[in-house]
Amino acid sequence: MNDDWAENAFVVKANIQHQHVHDGSHSYSDRKKVVRSDIAVYNDLPEYDIYGVTDCVEFIRSSSGVPVEGHEGLFQVRIVEYKPRAPKKGSFNETDAIQVFAQKICADQIWDCDSEAFIYYADTRKRVRLPFDSEFQKYDELLSIWRAVSNTSMK
Repeated sequence: MNDDWAENAFVVKANIQHQHVHDGSHSYSDRKKVVRSDIAVYNDLPEYDIYGVTDCVEFIRSSSGVPVEGHEGLFQVRIVEYKPRAPKKGSFNETDAIQVFAQKICADQIWDCDSEAFIYYADTRKRVRLPFDSEFQKYDELLSIWRAVSNTSMK
């Protein structure tokens, strides 16, 4: 067997994991939180004009949170992106962080909040909190660059 097969097996495993996350079986509620998978999000402000689908959004009950339609009380909003493997170097990949930052920008507009963002690595079964509170400007600029490149390549 060669490395191509190993990479293909990795891709298949990642696809299966994402199917599980997006099939709705990951959605549940208890007294502390409401968890929903496969939520479409968007931000139609001209400087962003983006949309996508989150792996998971957790609404954690909090007296300092925001209202969420269809649920009583106030909630802290948390974005969780699932990845099959942790990076070999660093806590997270920058490209993954930009993806989650785009989801955060959307969630923040929809729920009028300052959401937290995490990447969950299946192989280590650990969450990594992304540093958007302290590095917002950096990721906002990276997202702007990514959007410009994407828009140019689509023309």
